[in-house]
Amino acid sequence: MRPCLEKLTTFKWHNKIWLAVLVSSLAWLFLHYTYFRLNADVSLFISLGHRFGTTSESSHYDHLPNSKGEETQYARDHVINVMNTPLYEEKHANGVTKHRHKNRKVMPKKKHEVENVGLFPNVTKDNNNEVELVGSKSVVKKDEGVKNGAIVTDKDPCAGRYIYVHEIPSRFNEDMIKNCASLNMWANMCDFVSNLGLGPVIEDSTNVFLKSGWFKTNQFLLEVIFHNRMRQYKCLTNDSSIASAVYVPYYAGLDVSRYLWFSNATMRDAGSLDLVKWLREKPEWKKMWGRDHFMVAGRITWDFRRVKKDSEDWGNQLLALPETKNMTVLVIEKSPWNNNDFAIPYPTYFHPSRVDQVFAWLRKMRKQKRPFLFCFAGAPRPDRKDSIRGHIFDQCRVLGSKCKLLECQVKEESKCHQPSYVMEVFQSSEFCLQPSGDSYTRRSIFDSMLAGCIPVFFHPGSAYVQYLWHLPKDYTTYSVFISEKDVQEGKVSIEKILNGIPEAKVKSMRAEIIKLIPRIIYIDPRFRLDIVEDAFDVTIKKVLERVDKLRRELGKGEDSSLSVQEELTWKYTLSEIIGEQNWDSFFVRKTG
Repeated sequence: MRPCLEKLTTFKWHNKIWLAVLVSSLAWLFLHYTYFRLNADVSLFISLGHRFGTTSESSHYDHLPNSKGEETQYARDHVINVMNTPLYEEKHANGVTKHRHKNRKVMPKKKHEVENVGLFPNVTKDNNNEVELVGSKSVVKKDEGVKNGAIVTDKDPCAGRYIYVHEIPSRFNEDMIKNCASLNMWANMCDFVSNLGLGPVIEDSTNVFLKSGWFKTNQFLLEVIFHNRMRQYKCLTNDSSIASAVYVPYYAGLDVSRYLWFSNATMRDAGSLDLVKWLREKPEWKKMWGRDHFMVAGRITWDFRRVKKDSEDWGNQLLALPETKNMTVLVIEKSPWNNNDFAIPYPTYFHPSRVDQVFAWLRKMRKQKRPFLFCFAGAPRPDRKDSIRGHIFDQCRVLGSKCKLLECQVKEESKCHQPSYVMEVFQSSEFCLQPSGDSYTRRSIFDSMLAGCIPVFFHPGSAYVQYLWHLPKDYTTYSVFISEKDVQEGKVSIEKILNGIPEAKVKSMRAEIIKLIPRIIYIDPRFRLDIVEDAFDVTIKKVLERVDKLRRELGKGEDSSLSVQEELTWKYTLSEIIGEQNWDSFFVRKTG
């Protein structure tokens, strides 16, 4: 009996040993697999970094593609922080992904050739940096439902994010590009519409820019750039019934720019009236009567807000039409007193095609030496009594080497049209003054931020009620505000205010500016940088959020756009509080 018990005991121990060996082997295989993926998969690296991060803001989520092109979630506000770490930048320097495993290197794909056209045809494959089929139809499985314009399934990475692109007649977009010489009576726009709207490549020998990724971009070509970026969007669909939003690729700014001068109201309104008539007749319009539609009008809002139908006042009536009041219209400057337009960044000169170009520029701006306390690049406005530019010129001239002044008049006008010279001025200054010009905003705001220069605003309408989708609501984290009224009345010294800011605060603001750079640039439309969220990505996300909110409200018989008096839109935008505020005097509407 005893030998039998000993054999049974020995048999049990052998089983335990083999079980331990099996578990250890499986554990080793899992750890080895995880280790390899951690070094080989960029998205996993970022995802794990955020999952185990200790910051209190990690409850905010965003979507970025993983190695399979699917969407993963991680903290939005820290995407750039993770990417800016020395480890990450070293791993991706010069576009080479380095692996510890067997010292392998994965070389980047060759760049696409530069195209001198405004639009490019649909192409069929999505493979890393290659563009995907425009309008590719999504496939909905039988067990997946459709609700509120979105596929109801946790497995579909595009659920709630599908966008349908209207195939509008070519006279509303492509024909304008083909007839580029007629777009502006003051200049030939054909060079600027090249390279998908980015303009000519900048040949720089001054070391102001990087070797590639820089173009002489016109500030009014945003609708062309945006349209071509939309062709890269991963969740396009030809099935409008599952779309969460509908994009209308109408080049409203280019259309009206042909007739802003020396024409009548009928000519200026013709294109927009034809477009809304075309939209009204489409079944997609009747789904939400345009509340799920959006488009880009690449000029300031005042070019589309003529009040009287038959008057010869400036601009057309695009944004005053009943149909567009239901839509979401993206402009480079919005109206503080209206709620159907939303401001997105002006195009800058930087349109990277690789992630390493972004990292290289951020590093360059962190190390940049800035000998000037502040600078101003612009022309005086002697014919405008409310302009403070004359005061800025006066204060700058007496400071000598502390202030760099670029006067865009006859003397230095040519320099103001040279991107390298303008960017060099911004890169060499701690602060960049951004007073109002012909309107509240300036392209210079984003050029200076791209240069790592801290903007100084004199009117809250220049940025604080404009670009809340792309810039922090707390403006003190990235900018300085000085009341233009105090400057006009000679109550303040710009130099004393800026000199009085503690050095630690200046460093903090500059760090915030540099962190924001990817969110205010538009990448080259021929490429996709999945790891970088650019201005287009931010905009699309916010448009979808807005449309989803409207859809839910309409389902309840509500409409939040009607809950706030339009004249008070700016107050609700800033604080969601309608009452007396410190900036009331800045937004008193002019009459007459």
